[in-house]
Amino acid sequence: MTEIRTFPWPRLHEFTVRVFRHLDVPEAEARLAADVLSAADRRGIDSHGVARLRTYYDLLAAGRINPRPRPRIVRETPSTATVDGDNGLGLVVGPWANDVAMAKAESAGSGWVAVCNTNHYGIAGWYVMKAIERDLIGWSMTNSSKGVAPLWGGERMLGTNPIAIGFPAGQEPPIVVDMATSAVAFGKVEIAVREGKPIPLGWALDREGYPTTDPKAMIDGGALVSLGGDREHGGHKGYGLALAVDVLCAVLSGANWGPFAPPFALRQALPEREVGKGLGHFFGAMRVDAFRDVSEFKSHLDDFIRTLRATRPAPGTSGPLLPGDPEREAQKERDVSGVPVLAAVLDDLRDIARLTGVPLE
Repeated sequence: MTEIRTFPWPRLHEFTVRVFRHLDVPEAEARLAADVLSAADRRGIDSHGVARLRTYYDLLAAGRINPRPRPRIVRETPSTATVDGDNGLGLVVGPWANDVAMAKAESAGSGWVAVCNTNHYGIAGWYVMKAIERDLIGWSMTNSSKGVAPLWGGERMLGTNPIAIGFPAGQEPPIVVDMATSAVAFGKVEIAVREGKPIPLGWALDREGYPTTDPKAMIDGGALVSLGGDREHGGHKGYGLALAVDVLCAVLSGANWGPFAPPFALRQALPEREVGKGLGHFFGAMRVDAFRDVSEFKSHLDDFIRTLRATRPAPGTSGPLLPGDPEREAQKERDVSGVPVLAAVLDDLRDIARLTGVPLE
């Protein structure tokens, strides 16, 4: 049986802070990066929390990520900006650029920021939740290293390219849409490998381009498929969304796009050429009161949410969920009972503790 240890999230957070500090990330930025990772663990998105710390450690230790970046605006208008992230942690550069987008929205009504020369930025939903706190509608997306085959393609050409949109509500919880544009996030395949379990048919292809339920076959030269899978099930829609994310995050900002996005692991080969700088992100923020009264918007959104919750359940279900519901429920539970950590992740954390001298347990 797979070993699972449970840790209070503040302990994992503090461990993460101290690991980043060991790698010369300044205190405030280390805590910010840990905030983003902890949000994933607390919300049940295990693929993007401390499970990713080993890769951040490896890339920082190898000098592939700048621990002390100075992000800067290289082009702007009152409502837009392009940011160069100085090859910093996406967990630091992303929040900085998102703040720029929100400030522009509060001034001009909406703000849109494209980012280049950055790295993996954690969960897309963290950024839109920050916008919601300020009564803004938030947008967040990032491109990522190749792992997804285009529709009718048999090799990796696009990233999982997640996108998130967040809407502030009134008495009801906010709506937080946060999804990969592939059938599944790559991290879920990694979790299946760690747990020794098969993956559902329709998630991935093997190296020959055939559908597979073996997660190792996907990792060993295979590819994920776009959201929807094949054409008959709407795969062209997921493919189109992934392409749009790459254009907004990378082509628009000057980052590497498609198969040339840099890998998020030392063991993965670098792309054959560069077409830009690092990875790219794209953030947006919209002031609700630029369109209508905030209280009226929230009241109507509450009514919308309650109406959807009142839908007659499909047979064998408890009825429809709203985007963000599973994550909120996970956080309620984990903030009390702790964050479960799989054996393979625990091994990585223990190894990082040995290498850095930062105690985990």
